[in-house]
Amino acid sequence: MKSVQFLSIFFFLGAFALADEDKIETEDGVLVLTEGNFLTAFKKHDYILVEFYAPWCGHCKALAPEYAAAAKILEEQKSNIKLAKVDATENQDLAKKYAVRGYPTLKFFKRAYQIDYTGGRKAQEIVDWVVKKSGPLFKQLESVDEAKAFIENSQIAVIGFFTNLDGRFHGAFNHIIEDVDEVEFGMTSNPDVLAEYKITEDTILMFKKFDEEIVKYEGDDIYTNIKRFIAINALPFLVEFNQETAQKIFGGEIKNHLLLFLKKDDEDYQRITEAAKSIAKPFRDNVLFVTVDATEEDHQRILEFFGMKSEEVPAARLIHLADEMAKYKPPTNELTAESLKNFVQDFLDGKLKQHLLSQPLPEDWDKDDVKVLVSENFDSVTLDKDKDVLVEFYAPWCGHCKQLLPIYERLAKHYKDNPNVVIAKIDSTANELEDHKILSFPTIKLFKKETNEIVSYVGARTFEALLKFVDTGKEEDVHGEAPEYTPEEEDIVRDEL
Repeated sequence: MKSVQFLSIFFFLGAFALADEDKIETEDGVLVLTEGNFLTAFKKHDYILVEFYAPWCGHCKALAPEYAAAAKILEEQKSNIKLAKVDATENQDLAKKYAVRGYPTLKFFKRAYQIDYTGGRKAQEIVDWVVKKSGPLFKQLESVDEAKAFIENSQIAVIGFFTNLDGRFHGAFNHIIEDVDEVEFGMTSNPDVLAEYKITEDTILMFKKFDEEIVKYEGDDIYTNIKRFIAINALPFLVEFNQETAQKIFGGEIKNHLLLFLKKDDEDYQRITEAAKSIAKPFRDNVLFVTVDATEEDHQRILEFFGMKSEEVPAARLIHLADEMAKYKPPTNELTAESLKNFVQDFLDGKLKQHLLSQPLPEDWDKDDVKVLVSENFDSVTLDKDKDVLVEFYAPWCGHCKQLLPIYERLAKHYKDNPNVVIAKIDSTANELEDHKILSFPTIKLFKKETNEIVSYVGARTFEALLKFVDTGKEEDVHGEAPEYTPEEEDIVRDEL
């Protein structure tokens, strides 16, 4: 597989052979690559981290100074690793070749063999990641002393013990080493080391400075199973949510999370965290236990997402992060080992009903041209067979929603005297509906009269396009007019969690 990827890259690079002599410019120490000079860069440099960006992308703009700082650090270290960037909007063939679907996308090229970048967004994190990927990915352990020193010097050490270097287990482990960043890898087939750790067959041991000191992999030689074992066990039983752990938590293998909202200076903090740790181990393959410091200003959005106020803390919530996201509230506010254990077990047994947020119905919900919906009146309004009902699902903090507001109000004014059309909106951060999972804002849907058919709107957010959509009730009439949805489109889970 590696050789196929390697050859495919050079086949692609060969398409730009005529541009070999093109000069490569730099900006703040970062190589500026194009379809014309891409090959030249690979002829000159063995190791290149390439950022595919868009000029309008906010995340790209935020990354730019850190990326430049990382390039400077590498230059000062006289490293042979280079950082580069490609404007994907101007070099679409390159972006398509490397499956760029969001911005920024970073890929590391190691002698033209590519791997996805999985490191942090700070300068030193970028440097540490590329340096690690450029060197040996594991340490060969040739003696008991070497093995013990390796374990002692690693926060998390994962060692593959092999009696058969030609087996599938050994091959899968080598593949894992290339893809996982969070741990230090070692490998040995030395008889003395195998004897020291009582190894009689191919296996993997994880050595940690927290929780259990040693964890043995008990599974098969399948790559995905080994990778899952490492990802799950590299996290502590109870993970503190912060900038450093956010990606590991919400981008990790486990999609069920028990969130404990606590205040670190509260007298119950220690008791609750110890209670959670005491029951976490049996659930670790299925539920990740996470603490969220409710006193942190950056975490207030998470409280809002769960419809919680600061005075409700300490509190627990469960969230299932998958295609159909769901949130759960415990039947009691008591946070003990027993209550938390029962809450998690009932969730896994399918005994819990989703916790859906809802605002009270305003008395004047239908006073204005744009009608206000909440969970209570949503069905009665949208399922009225005598009316076409256009609904905007919005978030108060959503920039796109704010831009749409005057257009939407103008649309409502246009239809205010039409008894067969209703223009409505619902705050989806405060009102959750079991049958409507909203993943981005704004989401616009038309509930058609007579049939109650639901048509999702994907067109341009203009008065004329929306007017045409309501009048025709057909998304194909406006499909294709929409601006391309960008990676900055608000996504509930990414932005709020």
